Amino acid sequence: MPDQAFLFINTGVAIVGIVLAITWLKFPPVFALLFGTLYLGLTTRLGAGGTTEAVTDGFADVMGDIGILVTFGVILGALLTVTNTMQRLVEAMLRIFGDRSIPYVFAATLSSLFTSIYSDVLLVLSAPLARQLGPKLGPKGRALMGGALTAGIEVGLVFVAPGVAAVAIAGILDVPLGQMFLLGLAVGLPTALLTMLTFAAILRFTPWDPELDELEADEEPVAAADATSDGEPPPLKAPKGTGGVTITPTAVETGQPAKGSVLASARELPLFLSVTPVLLALFLIAGGALAKTMSVDIAALKFLSDPIVAIFLGAGLAYALASQIRTRQEVSDAIGSALTQCGPILVLSGISGSLGFVIEGSGMADVLGDAFSAGLLPPLLLVWLVAAVLHIALGSISVAGITAAGILAPIAGSLDAPTVLVALAAGSGALFLPHVSSNFFWMFQSLLGLSTRGTVKTHTIPMTLASVISLPIILLVSQFA
Repeated sequence: MPDQAFLFINTGVAIVGIVLAITWLKFPPVFALLFGTLYLGLTTRLGAGGTTEAVTDGFADVMGDIGILVTFGVILGALLTVTNTMQRLVEAMLRIFGDRSIPYVFAATLSSLFTSIYSDVLLVLSAPLARQLGPKLGPKGRALMGGALTAGIEVGLVFVAPGVAAVAIAGILDVPLGQMFLLGLAVGLPTALLTMLTFAAILRFTPWDPELDELEADEEPVAAADATSDGEPPPLKAPKGTGGVTITPTAVETGQPAKGSVLASARELPLFLSVTPVLLALFLIAGGALAKTMSVDIAALKFLSDPIVAIFLGAGLAYALASQIRTRQEVSDAIGSALTQCGPILVLSGISGSLGFVIEGSGMADVLGDAFSAGLLPPLLLVWLVAAVLHIALGSISVAGITAAGILAPIAGSLDAPTVLVALAAGSGALFLPHVSSNFFWMFQSLLGLSTRGTVKTHTIPMTLASVISLPIILLVSQFA
């Protein structure tokens, strides 16, 4: 018993230390995670030699699973931005379904088809269109479109592969990507649409004052990579990786490409051809998962539907298409930005894998397993709570979901639920209650032209709804899995 208490204390110190290092001391998450991981290993039965071995083995295990997937998934997304695919597809769908369906088209499209585009870049690309279309929906149109962006981008990020967080969580928990894609889509798409329905209903009874909730047209919006300690955003820093698209205040405010930008000057591919790369990758991944379910064993199909091959083929086709209508420099810049984007996620995911290996080697995995199997709460609800608490503390969806996966990886297989649902529950909890410590919060405020109060109404509330709505969907799926 004393040994178990000592283990509890050291694990608590490690996790709280990680949170405080990120939120209070402003350490980069990769530094904080590795420091906490080393501390836990050194203060438990692993010792010096066992700790370094667990750290390297855990990092290598996760990177072997997700390294190529994340890299080429983000490259695919960057190349889709170069060809202006997302905006054109949304506009085409709006012509088909009409103005009243605008928020639902946004939420459904962003959460299912464009998850490979890095979330910050996807926000930069979709926000001008959302601001342009908002007035068509009435006085609360901008608020409704803000909820649609939140429901689409963030739900896709954590649930639907090749969303970066979804792929990372699946890799840490050793979930087949095809399985993550199919069940993630089955959870994510209904979550996005139900979130919009619920948010639209709430918005009818929520006061919306443009003077207090929106910025004036000529007021300079602000956003930042990080909020300051007092919760106010420092000056705007434009996100990287927009695929050569020039982002200017004019583009943000009017929804039109800036003069001289890539989108203003370059010729376009036929829309059906532009979306082919992402459809090819998703079709192959889904086909492989279905073939495995039906015990179809064909060597060529297994090769082509392997997620690594599928994502690579999709990215390769996107590169070939982008090269037909953009200069070599523009395409190279987009790929370079993609590699810059995926680097931090890969390192963070690898160190979270190290944390999982250290937790398992320290003996804490057995203690956690007993706690989760005690029957006080359903295991998936406990997983959700772990990720939700981490998100409230850390302020980053990706960091919270990935860290939760690292903590839970040693016991995921022993829980009374399929591991894929553990991954989805971690993603669901990681959506809960975003606030001013989030980079995305301030970018959202700036690009939508909202006040902090308006951002809470249109981003914090819809994302919390998505977290709460997705959990019962996951619990329902667990009854049939």
